[in-house]
Amino acid sequence: MRTRAQEAALVLGAALFTALCAQASITVPGSPVPVTGQTFAVVLTAAALGPRRGVAGQLAYLLLGAVGLPVFAKAASGWAALVGPTGGYLVGFLPAAFLVGLAARHAYDRRPRTAVPLFLAGQLVILATGVCWLSVAASLGLATAIHKGFVPFIPGGLLKAVLAGVVTSLAWRRVQAREA
Repeated sequence: MRTRAQEAALVLGAALFTALCAQASITVPGSPVPVTGQTFAVVLTAAALGPRRGVAGQLAYLLLGAVGLPVFAKAASGWAALVGPTGGYLVGFLPAAFLVGLAARHAYDRRPRTAVPLFLAGQLVILATGVCWLSVAASLGLATAIHKGFVPFIPGGLLKAVLAGVVTSLAWRRVQAREA
C-alpha cells in the first residue's frame, strides 16, 4: 500500500512528464495546433498509473498550466491556452487517461497487439475532443477543423501509439522476468 505522499509523487510525476513532453513541439503550417509529445505522455502515464491516478496526473498538469506555469506546448500557460483553439486537446487528456488507465488495469497494455490499439484509441479521444473544440473556438466548419486539427496528426499519433505500445510491453517483460 502506498502512502499519500507516494501517491501524490506519482501524480505530480505524471504531470511533470507531460509538461516535459509538451516542450517537444512542432508547428503545423496552417494549424493553430502543434504536434507535441503530450499525447505520448498521457497514454504512457495512464497505463502506468491506472484510471484514477492517470486522470489526476493530467488534471494536475492542466491546473499547473492554468495557474501560469509554462507547462503547455511552447512554454504556454494560463486560462487562454485552456479555452483557446488548443484547449480541447488539453481537456481531452482527461477522458483519454481514464480510458487508457482502465484498459491497462485489465492488462491491455501488456502486449503490442493490444497496447498499440489501446494507445491509438487514447490518441483518438484526444483528437476528437480537440477537433470539436477547435471548430467552436476558432469558428471553423467541422470539415476545416478536421483538416487542420486531425489529419496532420495521424502520422504522429500512429508513431506515438506504437512507441508507447513497445515501451509498455518491454517494461512488462522486464517486470515478469524479475518476478520469475
